[in-house]
Amino acid sequence: MRITDERAFVLHARAWRETSLLVEVLTENHGRIGLVARGVQGPKRQVLRAALQPLQHIRLDALLRGELATLVAAEALDAAPRLPGEAALAAFYVNELVMRLAPRQDPQPELFAAYALVRGRLAGRDALAWTLRRFERDLLEALGSGFDLQHDGEGEPVDPAARYLLDPEQGPQRLLSDRGRDQRSTAATGSALLALGADRLPGAEDLASLRLVLRSVISHHLGGRGLKSWEMLGELGRMKPPDPAPPSGG
Repeated sequence: MRITDERAFVLHARAWRETSLLVEVLTENHGRIGLVARGVQGPKRQVLRAALQPLQHIRLDALLRGELATLVAAEALDAAPRLPGEAALAAFYVNELVMRLAPRQDPQPELFAAYALVRGRLAGRDALAWTLRRFERDLLEALGSGFDLQHDGEGEPVDPAARYLLDPEQGPQRLLSDRGRDQRSTAATGSALLALGADRLPGAEDLASLRLVLRSVISHHLGGRGLKSWEMLGELGRMKPPDPAPPSGG
């Protein structure tokens, strides 16, 4: 199948053989696609090679046969955002999530739109934690695994004053008051879930409470296999001095 004038975002690229690259992209109309980009390592192919860097927005032509497509042509549509420090690590996390959870060659227009939004937000002024929680919510929704964050698994309205775990199948599950401290520390506040469902920035404590409940759902869909970016974020946290502010990453 010939793919022409297709918009895409580059998720990952790695060297293959002597002069080629293996590239993962998220396309607008064909979902996630693996590409073989041949002969791009020479000095005369710098423009093409630059267009195949992660986060780059491109237009491509490709020939799809089986699992991988052969790249015919590609051009950058803009300049990829230059992200410092933790924002770059957050972008790595976003790309890894898409590569691990989005099936290949399955059109995901909502995911493509969500990726375009998070790419812009990573370069903006929003708190990284809020940017990542919104993308996790949108990713799950686009892949058909999202939740009604206004109601719990029993159909009852979410109580802002209560705490909730997130069941991967049933959604918010209210935490009973007699549960142990460990479960309460990994539960989200009801007000945080309501704010996320309404796309309204919650307070710092509520925002911090969303990280672990969403990670548990994502871990379930990953089949229990973790992410390299989670390991990197853990290492970053151990290297930093104690900080009373909530963590900003994934």
